[in-house]
Order: sequence, then structure tokens, then C-alpha cells
Amino acid sequence: MSAENAPVDEAAAAALWEAYRAARPDRALDTEPPSVEVFGDHPALTDELLGLVLDGTKRATASLVAEFRHEGQPLPRVGSHWIACDSAGRPRAILRSTELRVGPFSSVDAAFAYDEGEDDRTLDSWRDNHRRYWQRVCPGIGVEWHERLDVVFERFEVAWPPEAADR
Repeated sequence: MSAENAPVDEAAAAALWEAYRAARPDRALDTEPPSVEVFGDHPALTDELLGLVLDGTKRATASLVAEFRHEGQPLPRVGSHWIACDSAGRPRAILRSTELRVGPFSSVDAAFAYDEGEDDRTLDSWRDNHRRYWQRVCPGIGVEWHERLDVVFERFEVAWPPEAADR
């Protein structure tokens, strides 16, 4: 893709995290600040997917284990948080992992595809869209795409801000 997302606003993300920690000390138990990320690999996709999160449609995401390794990030764990930004780099939501599973691309099921909230929410479209996405992403992380690559299947809730939070 020719267009790129803007760099994330780390200061604004830290402020969002501190607001959440002050309001929800019972939930913000991470000892390290959360990672600050974007969905997708180009601005239109980033904003589309974030919009699905904010409107309550998208409550799952999938990433290659190789993407975490390439970025030097640990795999998420249940209860961990991450901050999702829009394509302009503005932090918009704090997400909390509620369920995680690592398995090959072929192990995705229809319920997970539906929870991702993308396209028509079917398993076929999930496979099509994610196959194309990872075929674009893999060369940039030095990995050859194949369907046996391990995928992190993650379900999440929106923890913050209050107007978008699931509870």
C-alpha cells in the first residue's frame, strides 16, 4: 500500500491509559504500560476496523505469531490491555484481552470469523481477507506466507473510554 498510518501519539496514549487507571484501578492491573497499536496495514483499513470496534461489531482480532516476534512484543495474555489508535495516530480505545488461542490459519472457526465483524462475517470471507492481508504483510516481516503459520486468535472487550466500553 502506498499510504501509511501516522505515527501513534505516545503521549496521548499514556494520558488515556492514566485516565483509565485512575477510573478503574480494579481493572488496570498491568505492571507495564500497554502496547499502542493500529488495526490493519493502511489508513482506510485501520479506520474501518477501529470503527467496527467502536460501534460494537468487532470483538475479535487475529495476528500472526511472527508479527509479534518481528516487533519484539510478547504475545498477549488474558487480561492484558492494548491501546488502539486511528490512522492519524490518535488513541481511541483501550482493549482488554478476554480469550486467546494460538493455532494454524486453518483452525479458525465460523464463530471467530463472525466476532471479528469484518465484511459479511462469514468464515469464507474471513479466510479470503486474512489470506490476502498476510500475503501483503509477510514480506515486510521476513516471513514467507503459508497457511500453517501460527495465528493468535484474540477476543477482547473495549475497556475505555466509558462511552465505548462494554461494561
